[in-house]
Order: sequence, then structure tokens, then C-alpha cells
Amino acid sequence: MSINQVCISGNLTRDPELRRTQSGMAIMSFGVAVNDRRKNSQTGQWEDYPNFIDCTVFGSYAEHLEHNLFKGNKVAISGKLRWSQWEKDGQKRSKVEVVADAVEYMTQRPQQAQQGYQQPQQAPQPYQQQMPVVNTASYAYDDDIPF
Repeated sequence: MSINQVCISGNLTRDPELRRTQSGMAIMSFGVAVNDRRKNSQTGQWEDYPNFIDCTVFGSYAEHLEHNLFKGNKVAISGKLRWSQWEKDGQKRSKVEVVADAVEYMTQRPQQAQQGYQQPQQAPQPYQQQMPVVNTASYAYDDDIPF
């Protein structure tokens, strides 16, 4: 069994780009800068080193996010890693990206309004499995065990 789950938070490095497949499905791409904090061995000071991560969102969720994400916005993303490989100009290329299942806005709304934020109309929610509701009254407790 393997698990492919990633959670990151950082700032958008560019405005999202929305494109469509020939069948009409929306695909949105954007970059996120995530800082890694390390101690500089020469100065002894802690410094931030940015990691730049490409992210992709598919379908109607991508269409919704296009109007609500802007360069500089802080976001939290959960999804899975995907490795892609292709050939361009005779050279093999590859990249690892995050395919986002959920994107949470961490930038305050007033700042977004200044940048052209539009109130979403019934935003589609990403698929999230709901935990079952358990009636704990039906469970046996330690005093009910006969040994």
C-alpha cells in the first residue's frame, strides 16, 4: 500500500492560467512559493530558502478558483504529487507537481477585493469523503466486558 498526499501553504508566484482540453475540461496551473527555513552556517542566522512548486487543478473547481486567486495570495493546498515526463526539442524533461484536491484562501478578503475579487456564486466543492457518524451509546464499555 502507498499513500500520495501532500499539504503545502505558501504564496502564489503568478496569476493562475486557465486553459481547456479539446473536450472542454478546464485545467488551471499556478505556482506556489513555499519557504524552507535553514540556519546559515557562516552567519548563524536563520534564513528562508524558497521552493517553487507547480500546482494544477481540474474541472469546475478550476473555473471557480480562476476568479479568486491572484499573484501574492497566501493559500493552503492539499492534493497529491504527480510526476510527468515529456520530450521537447529532442531533450527529455520532467517535473513533479501537486494536483490540488482543495485550495484554502489564507489571504484576507478586503485585500482580494482591491485586486478584483469577485464573490463566488455557489462554488463547487472539491470531493471530500465524509466521516461516518457513529452512535457511541451502542458501544460496549469496560464495565460491560465479562472478564
